[in-house]
Amino acid sequence: MANSNRRNNPRAVAALIIRQVCRHHHSLNTVLQQSLQPLSQQDRALCQHLCYGVLRFQPQLENIERQLLRKPLRNKDSDISALIQLGLYQLRTMRLPDHAAISETVNACEALGKVWAKKLVNATLRQYQRHSEQYQQQLRDDKTAYYAHPEWLIHRIQQDWPDQWQAILIANNAHPPLFLRVNQQYGCREQYLHYLEQHNITATPVVGCHHGILLSSAIDISQLPFFDQGAVSVQDGAAQWVAQLMAPQSQQSILDACAAPGGKTCHLLEIAPDSVVTALDIASDRVEKIQQNLTRLKLTAICHTSDALDTSRWWSGQLFDQILIDAPCSGSGVIRRHPDIKQLRRPDDIDHLARVQQQLLAGLWPLLAENGRLFYTTCSIFKQENSAQIAHFLATHPEAEEVLLEPEPATRQQHGYQRLPGEQDMDGFFYACLRRR
Repeated sequence: MANSNRRNNPRAVAALIIRQVCRHHHSLNTVLQQSLQPLSQQDRALCQHLCYGVLRFQPQLENIERQLLRKPLRNKDSDISALIQLGLYQLRTMRLPDHAAISETVNACEALGKVWAKKLVNATLRQYQRHSEQYQQQLRDDKTAYYAHPEWLIHRIQQDWPDQWQAILIANNAHPPLFLRVNQQYGCREQYLHYLEQHNITATPVVGCHHGILLSSAIDISQLPFFDQGAVSVQDGAAQWVAQLMAPQSQQSILDACAAPGGKTCHLLEIAPDSVVTALDIASDRVEKIQQNLTRLKLTAICHTSDALDTSRWWSGQLFDQILIDAPCSGSGVIRRHPDIKQLRRPDDIDHLARVQQQLLAGLWPLLAENGRLFYTTCSIFKQENSAQIAHFLATHPEAEEVLLEPEPATRQQHGYQRLPGEQDMDGFFYACLRRR
């Protein structure tokens, strides 16, 4: 019975998801997809909100939990620890009445099969309720807790952005807005804004993004008019700049080397539907996602499941007019959308990712035609992955030159352009363009 209750109680499910992320280092998106199915639509939304909220502020919640408990819970009771953090998050940020938040969280102990924990969870949450200001005040003494980021990540951001680091950390903890990209093969942006108005959805055009719309508040995609018919896609404004800068032309041969889930591939084809786009990803399930997006948007690309560097498996031998390397990266510019990055990313990951990025640049450069352009982008804010990567490539490839972009998509760096999280309400993103002389 407990197992059945566990699958149907949104707080119990959320506690188990958080444990999977924090103890077993699984990605939040993956675990959510596996866990939400038994819940009603309303409970799914609650569970998802709780998971994102707890992971976004977990260093703060862990700090308060340590203050409240006489001794830490055992590893086998990490689900109860997650439940306490869920309760604290509800008391701190949600509009639910305190008594209801506490009662529902305590009842989730039963769904987890740990009735013994009900008294502990109840006492802990009521203690916080009575003395919340005292516990909040003590967060200021712990930088990790106060900024809700691991210490190494704070230090790394301070190193790269000594004048902006606090604003970056604050932006990382903000709830991300919902951007849309209008499919110009379906209709124009003004027409879709009219559709949204007819459905009482408030939205504005995104300055600088020709096809971008920003919703005043996030909604479920099922509420978006003509979404299934391919009128619109969800894509952050920062990512929309990429295809716009590439400005694909009719019949151009273009490689999107790290294409999943297909947002940029589709945007390129929306701009130039008769361009020839080859989209690659190393994982078959991710290539399937590209295909699904192409089908919904009524677009066609050449898709391959392959390591981009294993050219014998997928390349025809024809040089490309343009290449996009949207490189695997730390994701340090999209923490607000993926708060589990704070838990999953490790300091030594950056060196490994930088090596992968370097290999992609060097390995795919020979596939570019003379006078062709290679766009290198990441959703990172770390200079090692961005401007330093381009500097190294230019130093080792004398036939390459950097192209200055107009209009500038973000703030000019020594090499490339960097958008920091929260600028224009967008994700952190890096852009650079190289030409083969």
